[in-house]
Amino acid sequence: MHADDAGPAPERPRRGPYRRLPVEQRREQLIAVALELFGTRPPEEVSLDDVAVAAGASRPLVYRYFAGGKQQLYEAALRSAAVELTRRFVEPASGSPTERLAQVLDRYFGFVAEHDAGYGALLRGGSVVETERTSAIVDDVRRAAFRHVMKHLGVREPGPRLALLVRSWISVVEGSALSWLDEGRQIPQDELRDWLVDQFTAMFAVTALHDRQAAEVLAAMLDREVEGSPAARLAARLGPELTS
Repeated sequence: MHADDAGPAPERPRRGPYRRLPVEQRREQLIAVALELFGTRPPEEVSLDDVAVAAGASRPLVYRYFAGGKQQLYEAALRSAAVELTRRFVEPASGSPTERLAQVLDRYFGFVAEHDAGYGALLRGGSVVETERTSAIVDDVRRAAFRHVMKHLGVREPGPRLALLVRSWISVVEGSALSWLDEGRQIPQDELRDWLVDQFTAMFAVTALHDRQAAEVLAAMLDREVEGSPAARLAARLGPELTS
């Protein structure tokens, strides 16, 4: 085969046109680009050159904003995702507890669907660039979720079993979201939300059999449920076990 028959050589990626942006806007752009890259490839395989090319910037410019190099940029990207995700937990104290929980999950899975790469980067461990600081960022998200759930339950000082219940359910939500992404979102988002709300109520009912505080909180929660709410529908399907 002649060299002319081989066809044109594939083009190398070209840096996008450089645009001068305000300082904060440029920093936010670099973080957004980094978060996308860190979410689609293992962080150790992402270089500052990759970030610079994707952002249409130069490597020295990236270093100007993140003098600590890739580790500092990685932590900034995780923190950005964590802040946005934490905002999704805020819910006005109106409606029944499980209705509010369903609305929070709608926003949570809205974030997961819109930022699947960022969500994966935030919650998947095992990276060589993972440090105590990056782990603390993820733990901050979990603590925020825990505080908001307890706030809507009206619990200021949860005992060990009640605390374990809520933290375990938060882990179920995280694991379900990652599996949902890995499996191509085969389960409709609203069905996954309803299942997780039912999981919360069912786990609460089982814990109430072993813990007086959980039983009292569950009774108070069910008293605030209304006809047609998630907990009311579950109670009607499962029988008196949840309302005794």
